[in-house]
Amino acid sequence: MNVLHQKSTRPRAVLAFLVAGCALALGGCDKQAPKTSLGEKVDSAVTTTKEAAADAKAKTEAGAASAGSSMKQGAAEATQAVKDAGSSVSAKVDDAAITASVSAGLAKDPDLSAVKINVDTKGGAVTLNGPAPTAAAKARAEDIAKGVEGVSSVDNKLEVKM
Repeated sequence: MNVLHQKSTRPRAVLAFLVAGCALALGGCDKQAPKTSLGEKVDSAVTTTKEAAADAKAKTEAGAASAGSSMKQGAAEATQAVKDAGSSVSAKVDDAAITASVSAGLAKDPDLSAVKINVDTKGGAVTLNGPAPTAAAKARAEDIAKGVEGVSSVDNKLEVKM
C-alpha cells in the first residue's frame, strides 16, 4: 500500500506547484494602469468630440464648395445649351419664313407661277432649283429671292426650258 500512496501524492505535489506558480504569475500581472478621474475622462471625451466635429465641419465645407462649383458650371452649360437651341430654332424659323416669302413672291410672277420652282434656305442662303420659261424669268426669280428680308445670298440653279 505504500507504493500506491507514493504514486498518488506525486501528482498532487506537481499540481500544487503549478497552482502556486500560476498564482505568483497572476499576482505579478496585477499591476493596474494609473486610474484616471471622472473629470479627466469627460475632458478627454469632450476633446475627442470637438476634434471629430471640426473634422466633419471641414469635410462638409469642402464638399459644399465642390458641389457649389459643380452646380454653377452645370447651370452655365445649361444656359449655353438653351441659347444654342434657341438660336437653332430661330434660324430654322427664319429659314422657313424666307422660303415661304420667296415662294410667295415667285407665285405672284405670271411667268414663274405656272412652273414648279424648288426653294431651299439654309442660314439665309437661298437655292433655286427647277425650270424657268425664259432667261428673263430666271433673272426675275433671282431678283425676287434677293428682295426678301433675311436672304444673304441666292444660288440660282434654274434651267431655262423653252
